[in-house]
Amino acid sequence: MVPKKKERKPPPERPKTLLQQLAAKPDKLFTGAFKQQYGALCFRRGPNGIEVLILTSRASGRWVIPKGWPMKKKKPYEAAATEAWEEAGVRGTVGKKPIGRYTYLKWLDNGDVAPCIVDIYPVEVLEQVDDFKERGQRVLAWVEPEEAARRVREIELKSLLVDFKGK
Repeated sequence: MVPKKKERKPPPERPKTLLQQLAAKPDKLFTGAFKQQYGALCFRRGPNGIEVLILTSRASGRWVIPKGWPMKKKKPYEAAATEAWEEAGVRGTVGKKPIGRYTYLKWLDNGDVAPCIVDIYPVEVLEQVDDFKERGQRVLAWVEPEEAARRVREIELKSLLVDFKGK
């Protein structure tokens, strides 16, 4: 009697690279305008120099900075500060002028893709609380700018982080 071979399960599907994702949705990339978002580059002065705050996104778990859509009756820098508070529980002194911007693709709940441009405002963190709106939905990390650049995926954001020296 010949022993029966075990059936092999196919390996789990690997996450697609950004280029593979782009190639799958070319029509979405070149139609319509970019959507505007505002982000907060939260930082503090640690014993070894500047540290920046990065956090995981709720959906994919990739490393990002706090960001979100425009808010009625709030200026862009105020919206960025609100996102920092809701997503990471941090408050501080917010710069009123953006220090840079980056682009990325936002995957919407309906499966569509929205190309977004994020204007980034610096937030020097003066307060951090443990109880905030999105607590438990994200992982937070204070890291040196170079480490933050290694962890985030967006090329333009990487460049901004590497060059960041605090306001």
